[in-house]
Amino acid sequence: MSAERNDDEKASSGGRLAGAWRTLRRPSLKYSLLTLLLVGGVGGVIAWGGFNTAMEATNTMAFCTSCHEMRDNVYKEYTSTIHFQNRSGVSAACSDCHVPRDWVHKFIRKIEASNELFHHFIGTIDTPEKFEKKRLTLAKNVWASMKATDSRECRNCHVLESMNPEFQRPRARKQHLEAMKAGNTCIDCHKGIAHKSVRDKVDEKTLEQLEAPLARYIREIPKSYTDGLARVEKREAEQAAARKAEIEAAAQVIAAEKIAAARSAANPAPTAADAATAGQGTAKSTAAPAPSGAAATGGLDWSGVPAKTVTLFYPGQASFEWIQTGKDHGGARPFNKGERCSECHAKEVKDMGAKIVSGDKAETTPIPGKRAFVDVQVQAAYTADDVYFRFQWQNSSHKPVPFVDGGKMDPANAAKLAIMFAGKEVERAEQAGCWVTCHHDSRYMPDAPKKEQLASSPAASEIDLSQGLTKYLAETRSAVELKGGEGTARGGGDKLKGKDELAAQLGKGTFMDILRFRSGGDSENGHIASQRVASGGIPVKAEGKLDGDTWTVVISRKLKSDKPGDISFEPGQLYTMGIALHDDYTSARFHHVSLEFRFGLDAKDAEINAVRK
Repeated sequence: MSAERNDDEKASSGGRLAGAWRTLRRPSLKYSLLTLLLVGGVGGVIAWGGFNTAMEATNTMAFCTSCHEMRDNVYKEYTSTIHFQNRSGVSAACSDCHVPRDWVHKFIRKIEASNELFHHFIGTIDTPEKFEKKRLTLAKNVWASMKATDSRECRNCHVLESMNPEFQRPRARKQHLEAMKAGNTCIDCHKGIAHKSVRDKVDEKTLEQLEAPLARYIREIPKSYTDGLARVEKREAEQAAARKAEIEAAAQVIAAEKIAAARSAANPAPTAADAATAGQGTAKSTAAPAPSGAAATGGLDWSGVPAKTVTLFYPGQASFEWIQTGKDHGGARPFNKGERCSECHAKEVKDMGAKIVSGDKAETTPIPGKRAFVDVQVQAAYTADDVYFRFQWQNSSHKPVPFVDGGKMDPANAAKLAIMFAGKEVERAEQAGCWVTCHHDSRYMPDAPKKEQLASSPAASEIDLSQGLTKYLAETRSAVELKGGEGTARGGGDKLKGKDELAAQLGKGTFMDILRFRSGGDSENGHIASQRVASGGIPVKAEGKLDGDTWTVVISRKLKSDKPGDISFEPGQLYTMGIALHDDYTSARFHHVSLEFRFGLDAKDAEINAVRK
């Protein structure tokens, strides 16, 4: 019995061991799932981390410039832009502009990039020549992508709603406000800001489609923006009021001086000679000659006449057609809606001149060393019969013109200064000033006709083309081509209207009145309508002198005129005025010009105001 019990106990013990062993070898379903989840989770994290690390590695500048296509082309361009180096020290890498930040869109972009790898390996853009042929296509692809996402990558750093117009130039704050109202997005205006711009290679119709506002992008104008706009407009209004007060104070000083002079003339102080002859029944007085300074005065006392600094800048080949064409001029949209050039550009003319004079924009034949701008002190005054203008500016050292024998385009005239006033019927003159006379087919301009074309022009029998096509008004042509393309020249020089129609236009005020000082010749009073005419107006007096390194020029004429092409000036009225300076023996378009100004005789809103003397 005892043996049998021991055998049973052994069997039972063995069974328990075997069961325990089976339990250890075959875990429960619960523990199996936990194990799988743990292993899978750890593996997933490792895989995800590796994948994400690899994906982020492809976002680095080192990776983006590892192929010579990018390193030798767009990267070089990028390093000279504000997105690479700026005052804040924060740069934008390739991925900041070209790769979305959120993971889903980033992943999609990486899949799309596989196509770029394919073209890398087959050498689609592996030479500068191949790259340039594809540049426009590549740019248009990026533009379309950014347009579709409301410039998502731009808005990662720049948000319209957070911009403060107080610290923006007038052009920027106006266009950003208009963009929010109309539904434009960043890429509509900011093409070519990190790479070579090819916007001007797109035809105007395509460009209009690319940059058309979309209703879904319209934004509510944030209060912070309107508040900032109100502050800057108030500040500018106060500055304008202060300037007006200065002018009025100067006018009061002049009036007081005149009164004092009149009293002195009526009651002269006794002199030594008077005392010597007292009681002898005779009186003797001597008039002392008026003091004369080194600078020209035009016979007028300029003391007390306020001076305004006007910056003239180098315009290059930016014609009247150019400023109305979107692919050339980013401000064409607001201009064509009626805004004045000065509303956008008044505070940036020096930068504009520097960009153009360097040949970077709107200039194919830059003159080495030519200055980008000239600051001119302008004074204006009038009497009962005459109006006077006084100009002073610093002379510059001679910079020879490389494409002219001897380096001087006009050797007889070291300086020529002209002022232009718009007749009442000249369209867009209030917006653009003298720019309305400058056309793309004028001499030295991109579409200037050749000599044989001038000889066969329908206008050759009616206007003088011996010196090429000079300035003219669009109203004197039956048609003016704005955009050109496909072999069509811009402008309308050969589409002259008939004599009777031109005469009628001139009589109605379709002309620009031009007065000019020439250092080596007679002064001129002419006009611009169908062409530039240097004579025909009432006599004008212009004198000028270079004293040390400062030029002073005074131009004067009668207020009233009955001559065709002359404007009669009335106190309180406003006239559109422009200034042009040909310094350093230059001629034609190689001058410095002003934006448009409102001129008046004691006029309330005049920007250049003539005070009564």
